[in-house]
Amino acid sequence: MALLLKKLYEQFLFGVRMRRITKHPVIEVPSDRKSVRFKFDGVEYTGYEGEMVSSALIANGIEVFSIHKKNDSPRGIFCANGQCANCTLIIDGIPQKSCVTPLKEGMVIRSLVHLPDLPEIDSAFRGGERLNLQCDILVIGGGPAGLSAAIELAKKGYNVIIVDDKDRLGGKLVLQTHKFFGSIEDCHAGTRGIDIAKILSDEIERFKNIRVLLNSVAVGIYKDRKVGVFKDNKNYILIDFEGLVIATGAREKSLLFPGNDLPGVYGAGAFQTLVNRDLVKPSSRIFIVGSGNVGLIAAYHALQAGITVVGICDVLGTVSGYKVHADKIKRMGVPIYLRHTVVCAAGDRKVEKVTVAEVDEKFRPILKTAKTFSVDTILIAVGLSPVNEFYNMAKKFGFKVVRAGDAEEIAEASSAVFGGRIAGLEMAKLMGKDVKIDGSYYEKMELLKSKPGQVYTKGKVIVNESFRPIIHCVQEIPCNPCVSICPSGSIRLKKVNNNIMDIPEFAGKCTGCQLCVAICPGLAITLARKIDDENAEVILPHEFVPDFEVGDHIEVTDMDGEVLYSAEVLRIKYNRRFKTHLVTVRVPLEYADRVAGIRIQKDEEVKPDEEVCLEHVPEETVVCRCEGVTLGEILEFLKTRKVTDANQLKVLRVGMGACGGKTCSTLLPHVFRIAGMEWENIEQQTHRPLNVEVPMFAIVNEKDRDEENL
Repeated sequence: MALLLKKLYEQFLFGVRMRRITKHPVIEVPSDRKSVRFKFDGVEYTGYEGEMVSSALIANGIEVFSIHKKNDSPRGIFCANGQCANCTLIIDGIPQKSCVTPLKEGMVIRSLVHLPDLPEIDSAFRGGERLNLQCDILVIGGGPAGLSAAIELAKKGYNVIIVDDKDRLGGKLVLQTHKFFGSIEDCHAGTRGIDIAKILSDEIERFKNIRVLLNSVAVGIYKDRKVGVFKDNKNYILIDFEGLVIATGAREKSLLFPGNDLPGVYGAGAFQTLVNRDLVKPSSRIFIVGSGNVGLIAAYHALQAGITVVGICDVLGTVSGYKVHADKIKRMGVPIYLRHTVVCAAGDRKVEKVTVAEVDEKFRPILKTAKTFSVDTILIAVGLSPVNEFYNMAKKFGFKVVRAGDAEEIAEASSAVFGGRIAGLEMAKLMGKDVKIDGSYYEKMELLKSKPGQVYTKGKVIVNESFRPIIHCVQEIPCNPCVSICPSGSIRLKKVNNNIMDIPEFAGKCTGCQLCVAICPGLAITLARKIDDENAEVILPHEFVPDFEVGDHIEVTDMDGEVLYSAEVLRIKYNRRFKTHLVTVRVPLEYADRVAGIRIQKDEEVKPDEEVCLEHVPEETVVCRCEGVTLGEILEFLKTRKVTDANQLKVLRVGMGACGGKTCSTLLPHVFRIAGMEWENIEQQTHRPLNVEVPMFAIVNEKDRDEENL
């Protein structure tokens, strides 16, 4: 009994102290994770064995990881993907990126204050030993593109090694709880990303000629056809290969605004990693910059995790992502501020406020329109940069190499699944196989990469006594699962483009099976039928744990997010196959074809503050996070010197930090334009492919071992 009480008490303390997601509408929360204790700056905390150190800290409410050497400014995570260096900590005496370092029992972790000291070691290095492996094809990256390529190559009989820096396969798929667009037959449309990751991983396991190395970071590529891999923060491996597939994905882009280096400002992908992979609730109120699919989906994931989404802004006049994504976000009560930009972020050692304002025709903020929101997190979703340095080096060395997924072109993950197959076939061809690649494959891949097309006007739909689907999808996007799943073939695509970009329409007889409602990735289909002369019932998709019961009244909205009615809940049904609740409500007949969703947030939750915060000036904006170089310093440098080569900025230490200049390099074109200089006339900075530090102990051991000891 005493043991049981002790365990219950520990669990109580664990829940109180930690910001954990304990229930989720889509993700099954594991109950068998092992708790471990660790120390951070001398204080003992609890986390889960194997989770990333950064996630364990954030779960314990710790957001400040380091103090910068230049101005004592606090720093937190930014990418949570091992691509920047914001999360570096002193872990068991060694500086390591905490977002790719698994937590272990008894770890001693310290904040990184200024620069790390060299550890005092009196004995000879006896760390990991160098290992040697061989394969026909090395695939760098275990995301959708890399896995699909490996499967195709294994089918052709090649011995394949996949290296990935995470603890599981799937890449960004393991962060995606939403259902995918595209087509069912080509890329598992209508299936959630987390489930697609399992489908591909299970298929990989069936091939004896595929070997997977997890927690393994590719850190170097050499002229003698070897790739250096740092595994488990311990072993340095050299892998000999004949062919190379680069499927390394993409890294988050940063953004220029004062306060952009505060803890609490990070990439949307980092947020999805915390929420959907690690089940950590890092925020209570967030604001998102960028209305592309990444930003819109991040907003949706936040809502599912019980986080208030105060708003989304974009400098453009139209939403960049799919309209169905934006519509469902608006239906749930998230405002989208178009032609707006971030003016500044402010807070005491972490984000507490964000100020946005409308922009003029030159995208300059109009300060008299500024509004401030109280938030604890700002997500940057302004695009991604391909991680393609290894591909460029391999091409330079003359290797047989192909690339796939975001490393080739930033696009939707659905295209990465199909594009990886093509990359695998192209590699087999390079290796000498007699491979004929169907031309239609390339056509399908380009279709899956398509940007949103024409928007049509939704017409009035007459609802009678029989169920019929009401389709709220009015924009051309590459998607057709509703057509494929309809058992009576009553949903078809309008023949305008004669491909999956065409929008769906109802033409036939509805059986009322509700499958189209459950599968639609955009939650853009409802079912409706007339009950009597005044009322109708409408079946709505709902991907949340319902906080209402049958008999309650809930606010329902139209396609654009306007509240129509307080509807009575008639039924709540859970579709296990698609992990979606189907909620039937009673509404006036006149609203039957207009009701499209359920309001999640109240208007009062997302109102701006009464006072506008304009504490910072643009010159304080940090451009180089690693070295703390500001916009003002760079502009002064450009004004006083004749600069023709971006490498000259290294005098200020721009690009000289631990991330290898990969974060600030995407900002430099804009910085030069601010200075009135043409970026196209400037020599670009020298690329530095290394993105993870390899301790000397892993390299200096010259004693080779074969793969049997790995």
